Amino acid sequence: MGSIVLFNKPFGVLCQFSGDSKNLSTYINEKGFYPAGRLDKDSEGLLLLTDDGKLQHQISHPKFDKEKTYLVQVDGKVTDDAIEQLCQGIILKDGLTKPAKAKIVKQPDWLWNRVPPIRMRKNIPTAWIELKITEGKNRQVRRMTAAVGFPTLRLIRTQIGDWQLGNIQLGKYERL
Repeated sequence: MGSIVLFNKPFGVLCQFSGDSKNLSTYINEKGFYPAGRLDKDSEGLLLLTDDGKLQHQISHPKFDKEKTYLVQVDGKVTDDAIEQLCQGIILKDGLTKPAKAKIVKQPDWLWNRVPPIRMRKNIPTAWIELKITEGKNRQVRRMTAAVGFPTLRLIRTQIGDWQLGNIQLGKYERL
């Protein structure tokens, strides 16, 4: 089995090593490692990288049902009905999502400040959801929360399978 790198990806970083935009090469100087799965430029948190193609496939391919855990800050005060809908599966343009595990949580006290900060609106509160999914449709979490009436403001992945973000600081990585 190959090596794995756990990276705490900042907002605005592309999950690739080349190009003109801010990307992984700014933060990771390990040769031969490639992302196992994606995390949008607008998302933060755990990104796994590996130097083993077979392992990369097992981590990222939906058929292996690797559970991914996200902390999601949403616009508005989340309802129990919205949580129930997420847990049953949501109909998106590309089909029905598998049921998620979802619950309302408090903003974690370990959370770093996002740069730039999310937009705050004076009269609209925000809430936090912990969401666990086994799929990886394009922008799935964002589309799911929007579909139940609570657009995503901030999205942080904290776990993939047994791998956890833990205490890895923003923009830093740990090689296993």
